[in-house]
Amino acid sequence: MTTEPSDPRGPEDASTGGRARRSLLDLLRIGTAILDTRGRVRLWAPATAAILGWSERQAVGRPLTDFVAVAHPFVYAERARHAHRTLLREGHWRSAVPVPLRHRDGHVVELAARAWLLRDAEGKPAVLASVIERGKATAVEQDLATLDGLFTSSPLGIAVFDTELRATRVNEALARLYGRHGTELVGKAVPDVLPAPMSREISRIQREVMRTGESVTDLIVPSPDGTGAHSLSLGRLTDLGGEVIGVGCTVMDVSERREALEKIERARQRLALLDDVGSALGDLLDMRRICGALAGALAPRLGDYVTVALLERVAGGGDPPSAAERRSEWLVQLGIGTQEGNAAARHRLRPNQRCAFQPGPLFGAILATGTPHLSETREELMAAVGPDPRSVIYEDLGVQSLMALPLRARGTVLGLLVIGRTGGRVPFDREDLALAMEVATRAGILLDNARLYAREREGALMLQRSMLPQSLPRLPGVETGHRYVPSSSGAEVGGDWFDVIALAGGRVAFVIGDATGHGLRAAATMGQLRTAVRTLAGLDLAPAELLRRLNSIGRDIAQHSDDPLLATCIYAVYDPAGGVCTFAKAGHVPPVLVTREGDAWRAAPLELPQGAPLGVDDAPFEELRIELAEGSLLVLFTDGLIETRGEDITEGLDRLCALLPRAVGSGAPLEEVCDRVVGEVRPRTEERLSDDLALLVARLGGLPGDRVASWTFTAERQIVRRARRGVRETLRAWDLPELVDRAELLVSELVTNAVRHARGPIEVRLVRGRSLLVEVTDPVPEPPRERRVTAEDEGGRGLHLVARQSRRWGTRNRPVGKTVWCELDLP
Repeated sequence: MTTEPSDPRGPEDASTGGRARRSLLDLLRIGTAILDTRGRVRLWAPATAAILGWSERQAVGRPLTDFVAVAHPFVYAERARHAHRTLLREGHWRSAVPVPLRHRDGHVVELAARAWLLRDAEGKPAVLASVIERGKATAVEQDLATLDGLFTSSPLGIAVFDTELRATRVNEALARLYGRHGTELVGKAVPDVLPAPMSREISRIQREVMRTGESVTDLIVPSPDGTGAHSLSLGRLTDLGGEVIGVGCTVMDVSERREALEKIERARQRLALLDDVGSALGDLLDMRRICGALAGALAPRLGDYVTVALLERVAGGGDPPSAAERRSEWLVQLGIGTQEGNAAARHRLRPNQRCAFQPGPLFGAILATGTPHLSETREELMAAVGPDPRSVIYEDLGVQSLMALPLRARGTVLGLLVIGRTGGRVPFDREDLALAMEVATRAGILLDNARLYAREREGALMLQRSMLPQSLPRLPGVETGHRYVPSSSGAEVGGDWFDVIALAGGRVAFVIGDATGHGLRAAATMGQLRTAVRTLAGLDLAPAELLRRLNSIGRDIAQHSDDPLLATCIYAVYDPAGGVCTFAKAGHVPPVLVTREGDAWRAAPLELPQGAPLGVDDAPFEELRIELAEGSLLVLFTDGLIETRGEDITEGLDRLCALLPRAVGSGAPLEEVCDRVVGEVRPRTEERLSDDLALLVARLGGLPGDRVASWTFTAERQIVRRARRGVRETLRAWDLPELVDRAELLVSELVTNAVRHARGPIEVRLVRGRSLLVEVTDPVPEPPRERRVTAEDEGGRGLHLVARQSRRWGTRNRPVGKTVWCELDLP
C-alpha cells in the first residue's frame, strides 16, 4: 500500500492574489454582451473585458465590427447575414467556427460564440451574446467526455462517495465485481454492501483519506465471497475552491495476480533455500560440519525437525557398505535441526546418537532401495514407520507430516535426511518432496567429496609430517622451539617446512620454506627441497651459493612435473663462536629479530636483500652478515602465520612484532612462546586456518670462552712451529691429550699450504663442540684441490693426509678469502 499527498487548498485567485472560493464559471470565463439591432454594444460584462482587454467605457456604443479581426471582409459579411437570418428565424444562433476578435493589445482571440434574440417590455428587439475562449471550452468538453468514458468503458470498478461516505456514482464494472446492479449501490455506504470487519476498516480508511488528503494505493482486501482478492485505491475529491466534496475509489480484481504472486513467492523461497543451502555447505569439507550446517539450514524453514544421519562406516571415513551390509549397519546422527528453544526435541534427537532401523519398515527400506518417502498425514506416517522404535519419537514430538530421503553419491546410499512438520504447519506436498530431493542430492555429493578428501588429506598430512624433522638437534649456544600447524579441513595440506642443521665447527643452519600448492604434490615437493637443502648444507656452502644451487635443483624438479615450481626459502647460518649470522632469502617473508635493550625487549623484521622465489631462471641471491647480541631471538615463519584474507600482510607482521616482546619478556620456554604466537597472532575472527604454517624460534647464545681458541699469524714459514705449539698447549688445557698428535699434524699441513700460497694474515682457530674443529683461514679465495700423486712425487699429499686423519673436512668461502676446516671426533 502506497500513499500520495495532495494539496487540500483551493486554486489561487488571480484577481486577489490569494486563496478564494472559485467555481467552474471562474475557470471557463464566459463573457456576455448586449447588442442593439444595429450591432452596437449596449452592455459589456466584466468577464468580456477580462477576455478581450477592452473596458466597458471603451466598448459601449461602438459597433461589434470594431472588435472583429477579419482577413477577408466579404467572408465576415456573409457570416454576419447568416447569423442575422438565423436569429430572426429561430431566436438563437451558435457559431460553427471560432469567431476571431481583436484583443486590445493587438493579438487575435478565437472564441466560441452564441447569441439569443431578446425583446423588452415594449417589444423592442436586442441581442444577447455570450463568448468563451475556444481552447478552454474544448478542454472542458474533453474532460467531461473522458470522465463519462471512464465510467462506462473502464474495466476498473469506479465509485464516487460524498462527504457522508455514500456512493453518488458507480460504474457497471464495480457493480459486476460485487454482484449488484449499479442503481442498487447508489446511495449506499460501504458497510451496507460489505461484511464486517472489512467494511469498518475500509470506512475508517475513507475517513482518514478525506481528513488528511493522503491517497491510498493498492490496498488488498478479500473479495466478498472470500475466494479472491480486490485492490482498492482511494483519493480525496475537492472542488476548485479546495472544499472537500467526497472520496473517489477504484477497485480491481487481483485474484489471479495474487495466486501468481503466491506461486512466484513459493518458487522464490525454494530457490532461496537451495541457494542458502549451497552457501552453507559450499566451502565445507568435513562431514560432521556438513551435516550440522544442512540441518541448520533446513530447520525451521522447511521443517520443524531435521535429522541428518550417516551410516556408521561412512561417518568414520570408510567406504560405504554394500546393499546387503546396510541392513545391519548402524547410523550416526551427525546433524540435528529443531525449532529454537525446543529443549524436549533436542533431548530426543541428540547429535552423535547411534541408531538402528528395522529392515522392513520405512527407514530400513529407504536405506536398502534408495527410494524417498513422503507421508502427508499422521496416519500415513504411523502406517509407514510401523514398529520402528523411532515412531515413538515422532509421536511425542507431534510430527504430522514427514519426508525421508536417501543421501546418495555415486550410486550408493550414505545415510538419511529426515524432515518433519508438526500440526501447526501445512503438510508436505510433492513440490516439497522435489525440493528436498534436490537438497539431498547436493548434500550427498558434498558428503562423499568430504569423505574422499579427508582420506587424501590424511595421507598428505602423514607424508608431510614424515618429511618434517621429528626432533631438532641440541647444539651448543643455540636453543630452539618450533611448531607446524596444518590447515584445517577447509583447505588441503600445504608445503610449509623448516629445519635446523648442525654444521661444522659448532655452527648451525636455520631453514624455513614454503612450496606453493596444496595436497600430495606440495608435500612431495617440500620433501625434495628439504632433502636438497640438507645435502647442500653438508658441503658447507655460503647461504647465497646454497640458494643458487637449490634454485637450479628446483628447476630440474619442475621439468619432471606438469606444474611449475615456485617456492620461498630463508637459509641462515649462525656461528656461536663469533656471534655472527649470515642470511640469504628467496622471496620469503622477512624473519623477526627480538633483542634486549636495557630491561625491555624489542622486535623488528630484518631487512634482508630481496631474492626471487625458487623456480625463477637465473635469479641472483645476496647475503647479509649480522653480528647478534647474545640472548637474541631469531623468529622464522611462513606466511600462513601472519597472512589473512582481506588484510594486508604487514598488519599480521605488526601483530607478531607487538606480541613477541611480551611473550619473550615473560621468561617462558621457547615451546610456550611458540604456542602463544600461534594462538594469538592470527585474528580471532578467523574460524579456521586456510593455510598451514611453520614457526621456528631460536635463542642465539655464544660458546663459552674456554671452548674457542684462535691465533693470527703473518704468512711466514716459522709460524708453522708456533701454530703447532699453540694447538698442543690448548688441547692439553682442554684435557684432550689423545688428540694432540693428530691435531698438530693437521694444523701443520693446512698452515704450510696457506703459507705457500697466501701473502696476507693467516688465522688458526680451534672450536670444541660436539667435535673438535680445526680451521685455517687465508686471504686466497681459490680453494685447495686434491691431486692424484704417485710414489715418485715429493709433494701433494697434504690434503690426502687431512682427509684420512679427520672425520670430515671441507672449505668455505668468506667475504675475503677462504677457510679450510676439518673435524676430529672427541674421545
